[in-house]
Amino acid sequence: MNTNSNTYSLVGRRGGRGVRRGGHPDAGAWFRLLDRDRRLLALLFEHKVFTTEQIASLEFASVRRAQDRLRKLREMGMLFAFRESLFGGGTTQTRHALGYSGARLIAAQRAQTPPAPAKYALGLERLACSPMLDHRLGVNGFFAALAAHRNPTRLGPAAPGSLQGLTQWSSERQCAERFWTDASGGDDLHPDGYGCFEHDGRAVRFFLEYDTGTESLKTVVSKLADYQGFPTDKFGILLFSVHSARRESGLRTALSRAFGSHGPGLVIATTSRDLTHPDGPAGPVWALWTVERGDSVTQRVRLADLPERGPRIAHHTSTEQPYNEAAFDHYDPQIQNLLHPNQTRPTTGHPAWHDTTDASVLLEWDTPA
Repeated sequence: MNTNSNTYSLVGRRGGRGVRRGGHPDAGAWFRLLDRDRRLLALLFEHKVFTTEQIASLEFASVRRAQDRLRKLREMGMLFAFRESLFGGGTTQTRHALGYSGARLIAAQRAQTPPAPAKYALGLERLACSPMLDHRLGVNGFFAALAAHRNPTRLGPAAPGSLQGLTQWSSERQCAERFWTDASGGDDLHPDGYGCFEHDGRAVRFFLEYDTGTESLKTVVSKLADYQGFPTDKFGILLFSVHSARRESGLRTALSRAFGSHGPGLVIATTSRDLTHPDGPAGPVWALWTVERGDSVTQRVRLADLPERGPRIAHHTSTEQPYNEAAFDHYDPQIQNLLHPNQTRPTTGHPAWHDTTDASVLLEWDTPA
């Protein structure tokens, strides 16, 4: 469907200021935020944009309650909201990004220099108009659907030691910074995300490739070379989420042709997004791909029933990065030894990992591949 982009900000007249005139600080807005609001700002800082329904699935009992709170956050300048006008009338669902006041508060919390207002505003415009916006929303929707399985307003707070659902959620940027295959820093792994989903004592770690059908299957399959050059099996399995059953069948056939009788050396599972299930991607929608099975799908299993790979990490509290209780420290010597035996990553490889103060890092707008 053709669309015309129509972006707008819903910041109130009295909102949107993190510093009063004359340079006097005003941190009062931080203390008017709920813990839920602060988690949302942290998620937007890293994952950039969510729809209203995605936010509701994370933290709210209903979409209406989410809309009410999001409206207040926009009035405070914490959020920037936009949507597209559809060619035949109407608009898309509202999308939400981190507003300038929200970005200032997150920078203050992390002892970082806040972004320049003009540059940040340009970044928001580029984010809203990015040709990769739908892909980013799709990836975030995938993880939000998994995070919904631990929504405290719908399920109640988890008992100590019984946390289940999505317990790690790393963005593409974080993956590129943490998963690399060459000490020079030139061979980064670029999945669309990395996660850990836990249920009934099982912990399935995975790399996600979220396919929208814009690339040829040959190009999609060629991405496996990066995973083969990385100790993927030590950290998780590879998931392909594609847009249709026909695309999934084609992908499995392409995998069979590419690898013949020799497997790629890692666990691969596929799903089609037209396989709807109340549990979303956590449900029985996944089919393992093996050389023996080829393009045929004889059984669908739940995400938690896929093979377990990767380190077992005791849950810990993560205040700056929600949904990362099972995240491992990439600078831990044991993890580094798994990643890159006898190698050391140059500290200059990714300066953004050390100081994310620039608006381009805060927003990380997309450009076509």
